[in-house]
Amino acid sequence: MRFSTACVAALSASVASAGSWFSSQDAVAKDAQKVPGESPLEFCDTDHSNDIIKIESVDLSPNPPETGSELVIEATGTVYETITEGATVNLVVKYGLIRLISTTADLCEQIENVDLKCPIEKGVLSITKSVEIPKEVPPGTYNVYAEVVNADGKTPITCLQATVKFGGSKSDLSIEL
Repeated sequence: MRFSTACVAALSASVASAGSWFSSQDAVAKDAQKVPGESPLEFCDTDHSNDIIKIESVDLSPNPPETGSELVIEATGTVYETITEGATVNLVVKYGLIRLISTTADLCEQIENVDLKCPIEKGVLSITKSVEIPKEVPPGTYNVYAEVVNADGKTPITCLQATVKFGGSKSDLSIEL
């Protein structure tokens, strides 16, 4: 499914330059903090003091993303500890209340989508990546929640979440009323 590929690419871009998502698969934390920049990304409602990556900014263009268009992701962050093979992304994507994706993926495989390779060394990291959002993405609200952990399965790399609404023009909304 191309939409899941776009989600993973977007997450990978955020992860590799500064972030990703997850923690309690069914709840979107109410007290989450906005990730700096122009995007719908928020930090999960968890302690981020030990995160391996500090996200400085994530910008999406267009923001919010639109079906049938190119999405450009620009992200910057600082990596405080080398990220090695075995790091994972725990990803949940929901369409409204319906869980579309609930998976654990190898981070090092996924970051190849944003032209990076493991190990990811300490230092400042900047990424720019373009992905196509298929026009076939059904209109509705999508919630993405991901947690990225290092190879030990315990050390947090980062945790991000977002809610994105696709489709529905003003005329569509008036019909529903």
